[in-house]
Amino acid sequence: MKLLFYFLPLVAGVAMSIQSGVNGQLRAALGQPLMAAFLSFLSGTVTLLLLLLLTRTPLPGLQQLSAIEWFKFTGGALGVIVVTFVILSVHQVGASNMFVLIVAGQLLTALLMDHYGILGLSINPVSFQKIAGILLVVAGAYLVTRK
Repeated sequence: MKLLFYFLPLVAGVAMSIQSGVNGQLRAALGQPLMAAFLSFLSGTVTLLLLLLLTRTPLPGLQQLSAIEWFKFTGGALGVIVVTFVILSVHQVGASNMFVLIVAGQLLTALLMDHYGILGLSINPVSFQKIAGILLVVAGAYLVTRK
């Protein structure tokens, strides 16, 4: 079962790569990056609504929702940043360049989040091995993006 949790991020990476190309094509067809991002999220919202209905997931009550800290609702806004910036950059820098830079940013941020236990993550201190790995990724990003 644990193998599944290693496979899911791999599939997510494949989906993100395809999504960036599809969203880039949507932007080109519309000529509007924000409208492309909006329509992308709209299709995602409709898909999630259908999944909720199909799985008969109960809706949370207002009391439960009001007890949740405000920042826990910012995931969608962060997704807007990701999708919009991908739409803006994918045709300018190419998919491989864009994703290697995204991965470098993700790794640097994840390193800090793990080290300090940000957002309830288990504290996992920075080590030489982790820094070396991230430096290799950043070096790889440089090599991939270098013309």
